[in-house]
Amino acid sequence: MSDTSIIFAYLTVGSPEEARHIGRSLVEERLAACVNIFDGMTSIYPWQDAIEEARETVIIAKTRGDLFDALAARVRALHSYTTPCIVALPTARIEANYLAWLLAETGPSPT
Repeated sequence: MSDTSIIFAYLTVGSPEEARHIGRSLVEERLAACVNIFDGMTSIYPWQDAIEEARETVIIAKTRGDLFDALAARVRALHSYTTPCIVALPTARIEANYLAWLLAETGPSPT
């Protein structure tokens, strides 16, 4: 494992159901140790020559930095948006026991 940095992947989706589907897939596939889902966000953004306003749901996926590309690919495969928000946020410090758990729960399944 060359990159053991921990990141929070910030994602937005169109509904709580889509968030649960994507979040569960990321955890089941060990691309994230945990996801948090926040419903009820309002987003305002330009899209196709108009200013849009939409209700969205936020996912924060806790994972290793070296899994970001695989996580992003999986999110794109499951996502309903043409251009989904998939952003890696670095972490400054992580409590040692939580870090050990997160590392154990991501990547290959133990045999």
